[in-house]
Amino acid sequence: MFNFIIFGPPGAGKGTQAEKLAIALNLLHLSTGALLREEVSRQTNIGQRVQDIMAKGSLVNDEIVDEIIKNQVTIDGRNAGFIFDGYPRTINQAKNLDVLLAAKALPLILNLEVNVDELIKRLVLRGQALGRTDDNEETIKNRLFVYEQETRPLLDFYAHQKRLISVNGQGTIEEVYGRLENEIEKIK
Repeated sequence: MFNFIIFGPPGAGKGTQAEKLAIALNLLHLSTGALLREEVSRQTNIGQRVQDIMAKGSLVNDEIVDEIIKNQVTIDGRNAGFIFDGYPRTINQAKNLDVLLAAKALPLILNLEVNVDELIKRLVLRGQALGRTDDNEETIKNRLFVYEQETRPLLDFYAHQKRLISVNGQGTIEEVYGRLENEIEKIK
């Protein structure tokens, strides 16, 4: 059984690629962004607490996100492998995930590398197409800044543990998926 983390900056295509990999590898796809947006839309206690944080493009605190992930892994994860999308985003979250999955398999990290200009273009287009309020230019710049400051350091954390696989995340969805598929075939 494999567990994966799809990693990269906002707009790298993590959700798109995670969905494809989840189907191909029979994994449960856990997107923290989707889970948090669902909490907001249902106006749950968590949703009310995180709505403003998300609208500004900031990270939701570790305790809330860890709780959501732990609940999903506990409910859904008896025998399944996972692909995490948007989690972990901090070193503390990464350590918590390793503890949570220690009895299963520690996740391998599939990092999508995309240049900043392409990221901004993709996010603006996604915002227009899907009506996502968190994909406006001001929020995008903040999200990319937060990624660089708080999330990107995870690359060194995982590289040190020899669990990091980086691929070029630019090109068509199929081209990027093909690169990911090739890397996964090498570890099977």
